[in-house]
Amino acid sequence: MRPLSRPSSARAAASLREPRMQPMKPSAMSKRKVKDSSAESAESISQMQKILRERFCHHCAAGKLAGMEQQYRHLLELLKRTTVHGESNSALLIGPRGSGKTTLLNHVLKDLREMKEVRENLLEVHLNGLLQTNDKVALKEITRQLQLENVVGDKVFGSFAENLAFLLEALRKGNRTSSCPILFVLDEFDLFVHHKNQTLLYNLFDISQSAQTPVTVIGLTCRQDILELLEKRVKSRFSHRQIYLMNSFNFTQYMKIFKKELSLPDEFPDETFAQKWNNNAQHLSEDKTVQDVLRKLFQHSKELRSLHSLLMLAVSAVTVHHPLLTAADLQEASRQHSSDSKANIVHGLSVLEICLIIAMKHLNEVYDGEPFNFQMVYNEFQKFIQRKAHSMYNFEKPVVMKAFEHLLQLELVQPLERPAARAQREYLLMKLLLDSSQIMDALQVYPNCPTDVKQWAASSLSWL
Repeated sequence: MRPLSRPSSARAAASLREPRMQPMKPSAMSKRKVKDSSAESAESISQMQKILRERFCHHCAAGKLAGMEQQYRHLLELLKRTTVHGESNSALLIGPRGSGKTTLLNHVLKDLREMKEVRENLLEVHLNGLLQTNDKVALKEITRQLQLENVVGDKVFGSFAENLAFLLEALRKGNRTSSCPILFVLDEFDLFVHHKNQTLLYNLFDISQSAQTPVTVIGLTCRQDILELLEKRVKSRFSHRQIYLMNSFNFTQYMKIFKKELSLPDEFPDETFAQKWNNNAQHLSEDKTVQDVLRKLFQHSKELRSLHSLLMLAVSAVTVHHPLLTAADLQEASRQHSSDSKANIVHGLSVLEICLIIAMKHLNEVYDGEPFNFQMVYNEFQKFIQRKAHSMYNFEKPVVMKAFEHLLQLELVQPLERPAARAQREYLLMKLLLDSSQIMDALQVYPNCPTDVKQWAASSLSWL
């Protein structure tokens, strides 16, 4: 029987010698695949955030304009006549802040630069009333942007007009039609009006009216009465072309804008990720919760800048582990976007300061918004202390005065007029810069707020 056992032992030995599949190898490969895919998705998310942030922050000329087609055609035709035919013009873009004046201009300039006959045939000078605060600074900036510092050198000019004429002469070549046209863009146009004698505006408009170098002046302003601020000699040289932007779209168009602003372009490197992201944007635009969030924002402000701020907060929440936006992300972004700075200050106040604010709230209700002084607030606080002496500590008057002055420093309370040197502080008239809803909302989340204080705030009249 012994020989029979040998083959079985030989087979056992052979089986021992056979190489077995290592159980770790497949898992190692799968780990590598997961790592590669997560690296790809991280790169796609980073690219997506970069594209959307540029779009939200820098008024990038991407996609079509919503509700501004007529103004777009008007401005494009105006600038085309300057760049192609050498015709001088001037125009004002007028609209409230956030209505899309800069975005419209950027779209028009982008499309102009893509035209064959315009390419490399247009010089642009961008000035801002907040930066160029006087004509001397503005002229230096014009010289820098036209790259004529070497031409000007140490020359001394008798007047602003002479200096500007020299700059334009340096750029001239041949006749009017062959000269390189110049576009002057004046942002915050109403601030240039306050320059001495409006010299800059007078000379720019004068050149745009005369048969010199082809020049177009485009002003951007949010003031409707801008023409009333111009001097007679400046107004007579202005072409009186005014393009108004008023955010005239409805909520349905607003939802389309939301979807367009959130969508990735067709040339995005990762097509699969872009398709998923754009499909998700479509689903979000149809979600009722998202529509409620956007309707609230739309009713508060129709300006696209607010929408961009909201989307910026939402997009910042996207990570590798959370690659697509959800309705909850937009709700959280809306909560952060609409957070009240003054209510946030209230969260950090002491209980005594909270009590003083509630006393002011009751005085506003009793006297129908009339101004009050410290003594009135102190008396109101004393009434509360007498009723609730068992639960509230009675502070000395100087301590209460110190708390009142702290509220004044935080600008939660404002004096009606500048106090005289010898005026008694207790009797200066003040007004509260918080409304009842802000106070009540802040109290709801105030940590460890005494119940008596909450009840006092909720009571409709101060003596209840």
